[in-house]
Amino acid sequence: MTLKYPVNTEKTIRLLEAQNTIVFVVDQKATKPEIHAAVESQFGVKVRNVRTMRSLEGVKRAYIALQPQSPAMDVATKLGMI
Repeated sequence: MTLKYPVNTEKTIRLLEAQNTIVFVVDQKATKPEIHAAVESQFGVKVRNVRTMRSLEGVKRAYIALQPQSPAMDVATKLGMI
């Protein structure tokens, strides 16, 4: 399981609205191409870019920027974030 759960904080909501980017906590061993493919297949959207970050606590987050024709707000609504 590549995607674990979406991150729902004030910062991620701002990213969602301003930059069409959604943030997920992902598996430690997940690669960017795996994350890219998982998001496209699960939600039926087009991904523009994937950036990853590991926190000091050992949590890996993926910042997934979507193409303009695929609103991140729709994905957030499906997930119950908004």
